[in-house]
Amino acid sequence: MTTSLPVNLKHAKDIHPGIDVPLLHDAVRPERTLWSPAELRELTSAVATELATPLRDIVRFDTEQRWWARLALTMGVELWLLSWTPGQGTEPHDHGGAAGSFTVFLGELGEEYLHTGGPVQSAQWQAGNSVAFGPGRAHQLRNNSSRPAASIHAYSPPLRPVREYRTLTDFAGV
Repeated sequence: MTTSLPVNLKHAKDIHPGIDVPLLHDAVRPERTLWSPAELRELTSAVATELATPLRDIVRFDTEQRWWARLALTMGVELWLLSWTPGQGTEPHDHGGAAGSFTVFLGELGEEYLHTGGPVQSAQWQAGNSVAFGPGRAHQLRNNSSRPAASIHAYSPPLRPVREYRTLTDFAGV
């Protein structure tokens, strides 16, 4: 899911054409090079709430494979819209040392997660719930319901490769 921006464009930003509105341009703040988990949560929550109508126009549900679209990319943050049909989910993974956040936009998602050195935990997230995390966390998400779901995700720094694991307990916080 990663692409790149030209390195010489310090304040560059790439915005999805279906959501290219002033609110998003202001929200992604291209001058910021590193975002905290709390700032990422603010971003995903605001996008899910304030841009609900254009997000509904963009989102697609594919029963054959998970679907996603990048909404924005700057030197400091990347923002994604992901959809989940019933039964779809991720493998256990971390975000390569990036901080992150996700907000459930439609439906609900189940999550299993752990922090470096901690036990595996689970949670069920409903539309409107937001989760923020630092780099020392691995997780997997799954739509365990009978209805489609969609979520907004943000990561900083952007474009870090996801590292997948056989099981969550294989995560050592590297």
